[in-house]
This record gives sequence, structure tokens and C-alpha cells, in this order.
Amino acid sequence: MATEVIENPGVQTVEKQETVQKHAPRYRVLLHNDDVNSMEYVVQTLLQTVPSLSQPQAVDIMMEAHNSGIALVITCEQEHAEFYSEMLKSHGLSSTIEPEE
Repeated sequence: MATEVIENPGVQTVEKQETVQKHAPRYRVLLHNDDVNSMEYVVQTLLQTVPSLSQPQAVDIMMEAHNSGIALVITCEQEHAEFYSEMLKSHGLSSTIEPEE
């Protein structure tokens, strides 16, 4: 918190305080390809786990993981990223998180 002193002659000294907001660090939720789950299952799990995803986005994420071995699911605050990754894992998918660069 920064403090600034404003002085006026003949007037009482007043302190003005400013609040500096820091943004929480953001994390990337990654989906790793696996050869166990069907493509349809992966898409449905993504849709159930990350409500902000549309079906075309979930299909794109699944295809990226399938073709490249890894795909970005979502970037968000650490607590949410951990939750999404754990939910994906609890449904048998392979997921990790990493800090956004």
C-alpha cells in the first residue's frame, strides 16, 4: 500500500492511501494423450469438467492432445487449475498444470 502525504497551508495534513492490486498467478491446465479412453469419452469429460468449454472447443482440445501428445485445456488461477486437473484425473484422463509464462 502506497501512502502519499498532501499538504495544504492552513489545512490539516491528510494522508491518501492507494491500494495496489496484484493479480493471482495463472496456471495452464494440460491434457495429455492416452491410448485408453475413447475420443468421445474425452470430449464428454472435458465438457463436464470445464463448463466454459463449448463442444467444438472440447473436440479441438481432444484432437490436439491426440495429434500432438498434449493440449492446453484452460488457463486460470491456481486453485481452479488444480481442481480441473484433479477432476480430469479422477475420470481417468492424464492432466498436469504448469505456471503460465
